[in-house]
Amino acid sequence: ILAISNNRESAKMAQTWYPVINLDTCSNEDTCVDFCPHGVFEHGDMNPIVINKDACVEFCRGCQKACPTNSISYFGDTD
Repeated sequence: ILAISNNRESAKMAQTWYPVINLDTCSNEDTCVDFCPHGVFEHGDMNPIVINKDACVEFCRGCQKACPTNSISYFGDTD
């Protein structure tokens, strides 16, 4: 269970679970970049890119829910 906290240090950071962007369906709106407060994404030349996968909060799924094209899945996801 992940406790909701404003303190980044108390959140469990992912080691083997992180977002993967499907570039075939991504609309390049950078919603994930703007949404994530942990700096997991960055504006790329053509698409958003995952630059800091270790900062992803395990099982958060916030960027996936915010994505207008459902283009984010997770490496290590068991669902």
